[in-house]
Amino acid sequence: MEIDSITAMESYLLEPTRVSPQIRFLPDEGLLELRGRSSPEHPLQLYQPLIERLDEYVSNGSQQLIINFELDYFNTSSSKCIYELLRKAGQMYALGKTLTVNWYYEEDDEDMMEQGEDFADLLDIEFNFKELDD
Repeated sequence: MEIDSITAMESYLLEPTRVSPQIRFLPDEGLLELRGRSSPEHPLQLYQPLIERLDEYVSNGSQQLIINFELDYFNTSSSKCIYELLRKAGQMYALGKTLTVNWYYEEDDEDMMEQGEDFADLLDIEFNFKELDD
């Protein structure tokens, strides 16, 4: 009996810290969530394992992915990793598969909303912008 490599993928879960977001990647559910603050000194160490898992997820023929970004803040070096995550996920969109990107931002945080708009424009991916209530 052959095991489906998509369902055999393990979840990737990281608890938030003062400088890193909560990360939940649940391949069986087609769900990736990042919540909190991202300002680690070495963001590639934080994001590289996730980028590799996402690349595997896309390569294994997965049909859909929902990404929820609910970040309060991210620094410039984190934005490069977030861009890379979105670029990998965008490959699904380019293959005609279902990609949903939900970008949450605080009501008065125009900078965070504009960051999402910039990513959407750069990668030519449709985002759902969702304002959070206080």
